[in-house]
Amino acid sequence: MELVDRKLPVGIQSFEQIITDHYLIVDKTAYIYDLVHTGKSYFLSRPRRFGKSLLLSTMKAYWEGKKELFDGLKIAELEKNNPDAWQPYPVFYFDFNKASFADKGVLESIIEIQLLEWEKKYGKTLKKAPLGARFGQLLRAASEQTGKRCVVLVDEYDKKLLETMENKELVEHNNAVFKGFFSTLKSEDAHIQFVFFTGVTKLSEVSIFSDLNQLEDLSFDNDYSGICGMTEEEIHENFEPEIERMAKERSLTPVACMEKLRKMYDGYHFSADGVGVYNPYSLLTALKKRRFGSFWYETGTPTFLVHRLKELDFDVHQLNDRTLESTEALLSDSRVENPDPIPLLYQTGYLTIVDYSDDDVYTLGLPNDEVRYSFLQSLMSEYVCDYGSESGKDISTLKRHIANGNLEEIKNVFVALFASITYTTNDTPFEHYFQAVIYITLTLLGQYTHCEQHTNTGRIDCTVETKDYVYIFEFKRDDSAENALKQINDMHYADPYAADNRKLYKIGVNFDSKTRQMTEWKVEEF
Repeated sequence: MELVDRKLPVGIQSFEQIITDHYLIVDKTAYIYDLVHTGKSYFLSRPRRFGKSLLLSTMKAYWEGKKELFDGLKIAELEKNNPDAWQPYPVFYFDFNKASFADKGVLESIIEIQLLEWEKKYGKTLKKAPLGARFGQLLRAASEQTGKRCVVLVDEYDKKLLETMENKELVEHNNAVFKGFFSTLKSEDAHIQFVFFTGVTKLSEVSIFSDLNQLEDLSFDNDYSGICGMTEEEIHENFEPEIERMAKERSLTPVACMEKLRKMYDGYHFSADGVGVYNPYSLLTALKKRRFGSFWYETGTPTFLVHRLKELDFDVHQLNDRTLESTEALLSDSRVENPDPIPLLYQTGYLTIVDYSDDDVYTLGLPNDEVRYSFLQSLMSEYVCDYGSESGKDISTLKRHIANGNLEEIKNVFVALFASITYTTNDTPFEHYFQAVIYITLTLLGQYTHCEQHTNTGRIDCTVETKDYVYIFEFKRDDSAENALKQINDMHYADPYAADNRKLYKIGVNFDSKTRQMTEWKVEEF
């Protein structure tokens, strides 16, 4: 196949469309074979745009007996000697991706529309009956008419809850609707062949996880850790021409291009010992556009999450320093009223598993540079008023001044940042916000320059290196810039650069927590 004919399925969630329109596909069908031959009812949690909808679309085609779509895929070979394979089953596919659930009654309307479509095929039900009872009638009718038990596939069951998390009344209403509807699956178990639910979160107050206690949760299962997302092996097997083309356009070697893709989009782990995966949406978009960008993050900024982190006075250092720990039980607990943001940060893809101990404790961290820098940008907007592109206190402006050695302008950016830290009425010491802003600023700067940070009891050292300059910063609070410079000299921070030809600046900064201003800025040349 010529490179011009190789089509990348960015954003396409229909398995049938991918096959019939000749898009490239990463073959995950062996997972489906294992699932349908070893169990009955499953749940899978993965972040948005990680391939859950495509997975269910593939299952739908399989259960509908569309054998021709699977030619050349692994499941075709695995089913080759199975005389019962490819027989069509009645499939009930619920897609909760297609509507906004911000208003009361929308969930019922979406369910009603889908029931009406199935009633055209399997016969009318009692219209005055509750939605769950009508669904039960349809399951029985479909099973009786076809002689086959039913398949129920539910995509993004929790979308209605994630969109309305701050509206407690609406969340409770939608939960009640779900409880009355999907509890039917338990009473109609004799008419059901296979059930698969997907979502971003496993919200424990949603009744499907108590009423349907037979659902097997695959979210932390090693054997299915690669069912969504792409492993590096799969990328090399399927997209080498695209990597080479991107490398050429970015003036990189294929190895260097792959390393950049790895830093940007790899790093996700969903089990203790399972395979690591790349974000599939960002990877495919990067290969198609032949540039690096925050493609996944841009499709849905987690406003409610960053707002909650600030409200909870979350220590943002923990996002990067591998001190966040949790257990599988806690990470599965995403109750709407749960004050702990860690489970939701994990399940929505902003944290991932970076280590696992013998006592069943997971260590969590940011998965990659896309999430790291984009998420911290969003956090900065919570801490600093009017923070944004070309605001005079944004990272791009600071980076430009650092690259050009404009000391006075660098100083002005920090003055503006500190002066714009948002006012808070809670009991959090203002120093917390000061430390957060400094930490986020220097971390974000690290995406453009070489920036080393060492944090210890609120002290932040930062060395920033560019092509022509080296800056050694020491930030003090309620102290003096003179003492900041003294620490740089006493600790010999500049010694590693003694033979360096670049111009080196030692910069001492003092911040006054009472006036909430940067009060001193002193510079020494080395």
